Amino acid sequence: MKKGILALLLFAFCAIFTATGQTNSTNATHTGKWKFEAPYAPEGFNTGTIDVKFAEDKYTTSISFTTSGYTLAGEKAKVEKDTLSFTVFVEGQEVVVYLRPDTEKKMTGKAVYFEGDIPLTLTKQEAAN
Repeated sequence: MKKGILALLLFAFCAIFTATGQTNSTNATHTGKWKFEAPYAPEGFNTGTIDVKFAEDKYTTSISFTTSGYTLAGEKAKVEKDTLSFTVFVEGQEVVVYLRPDTEKKMTGKAVYFEGDIPLTLTKQEAAN
């Protein structure tokens, strides 16, 4: 009986430890400042940066376009099955962004809006010292 309880506790501890490790790894993979390119997006919206942060157990996002001087805050940011998604309103239009890491320094995905999907490629920017 004692061996069964000990084995069960050990199994539970390992499961919790493994889940925690995977969450931290996912957070590190998605977070950072990313330069994006969307060659099929309308002029003025095809390059910029996406900033992804994880604090207090939640993701926050923002997007800036190269040609404009303002930053748009993302809403409803979450990671499910290794895909980061968030919503942003660009000129009053809802755009849902889906991003999946390819490597530690590259993500690919799409921006979905009322006219269709726009492919995105993101490259992680080096942190400023």
